[in-house]
Amino acid sequence: MAIAPELRAQILRLYQAERWRVGTIASQLHLHRDTVRRVLAQACVMRGEPPLRPSQADPYLPFMVATLAKFPTLTASRLHAMVRERGYTGGADHFRHIVACHRPRPAAEAYLRLRTLPGEQAQVDWGHFGHLVVGRAKRPLMAFVMVLSYSRRIFLRFSLNARMDSFLRGHVLAFAAFGGVPRVLLYDNLKSAVIERVGDAIRFNADLLAFAAAHRYEPRPVAVARGNEKGRVERSIRYIRDNFFAARTFTDLDDLNAQAQAWCEGQACDRRWPEDDRLTVGRAFASEQASLMKLPEHDYPVAERLEVHAGKTPYVRFDLNDYSIPHTHVRRTLTVLAEPALIRVLDGAVVLATHRRSWDRGAQIEQEAHVQALVERKRGARAHRATDRLTQAVPAVAELLLRAAALGHNLGSVTAGLSKLLDRYGAQPMQAAVIVALARDVPHPNAVRLALECAREATQAPPPVDTTLSERARSLDVTVHPHGLAGYDALRTAAKPSPAPTTDPTVDPNHPNHPKDSP
Repeated sequence: MAIAPELRAQILRLYQAERWRVGTIASQLHLHRDTVRRVLAQACVMRGEPPLRPSQADPYLPFMVATLAKFPTLTASRLHAMVRERGYTGGADHFRHIVACHRPRPAAEAYLRLRTLPGEQAQVDWGHFGHLVVGRAKRPLMAFVMVLSYSRRIFLRFSLNARMDSFLRGHVLAFAAFGGVPRVLLYDNLKSAVIERVGDAIRFNADLLAFAAAHRYEPRPVAVARGNEKGRVERSIRYIRDNFFAARTFTDLDDLNAQAQAWCEGQACDRRWPEDDRLTVGRAFASEQASLMKLPEHDYPVAERLEVHAGKTPYVRFDLNDYSIPHTHVRRTLTVLAEPALIRVLDGAVVLATHRRSWDRGAQIEQEAHVQALVERKRGARAHRATDRLTQAVPAVAELLLRAAALGHNLGSVTAGLSKLLDRYGAQPMQAAVIVALARDVPHPNAVRLALECAREATQAPPPVDTTLSERARSLDVTVHPHGLAGYDALRTAAKPSPAPTTDPTVDPNHPNHPKDSP
């Protein structure tokens, strides 16, 4: 442990001027006695100290020194076990201190300052910045960082994974931001770049080699455990943590990437250029940009491609979520092309479905046409479809249906009644009402309706209006066109005149003087 000059001077003053003992100096300055003795020995001012008591480890010191010389990184616990097998009876804590005093220290290594030509090299790495919660999913927040070695221009983009498609997409966006491609890119030993190392033999990732060939640059991995070879990107990630990400607030991933782009083009470019104090990183990048290679004429496809199997239901699973497909393509192996905002499902070269990508977990993303076609094909699926819709919108309905089945209720009528209540009141009030009905142990739509009405009256809200029409109402809702009455007038004139009514009270039963039957 290196001793600060101020602390060294204080130890020497207390020992020589104040005549403190070694133990007193160590206790007052919160140091170890051996640290104080080493400082005094280096200054050649040690007075005659009483001889140290012999240690139990003294007979074993030659063996310990020889073993540590041969195996410098051997742990103290393993060396203690070896010495105990040879008769040592001392404790492990004191022995660990003895090992620390005699363990050989590695020699300090000097490094040359690496200098590169403009446009010659860039360094690439991932940085982990915690996690981001999206619905029920907890996604890792990864930062793709590329740094031009000459100008120190930084490109930064965040993603919710570190897969190969995100890795290559970061390259494409970085090249577009730089306006060109460096001739050499340095990589750490991550699986997206290096699949396997055997000595000096390296097996690159085939996707990265194809991408590098399309962009005409050389991928070059650094040596194992040699972070100094890509120190520019390592320091840039630390700079991003301290000067950009610390205490940063954002609404979603798009907002974070927009702030990262503004920071890279603003504050990160305005910092001092290490090679010349008179220039900024932005001005150094302006001079380097002309030395970069041109971008390829055609865009390189970087979407993630995955083979998936569709089961009995018209859905395929990708990245913890289910996406609907036409029911005519179940029980097949299909292809998913995934981008950050879009999912496409293909059967060969035919696009079966296009969905918005969900980063949630356990979500069911569907097109109504896919499911409706299956419902129309199988009438028996209507009840199951209604149940699925209810449980998706109101999770507590699953427990209510189980209790209703246990009591012998007709599940079809129960499901139909709950579906009508869901259409009228909505999902959130329905969830609260179902919980109330379950608490009262009345698993029936009437109990749910009563809880909904009680909640509505408590808030003095107007009653919901049912805008849906029944089948009979829809059949009666027709437009009636009035007809002309000329035909009826013609019939009236053509009819014969009827005989005049009689006034004889004995004949006309309605005459007031008609004789009535006697009682």
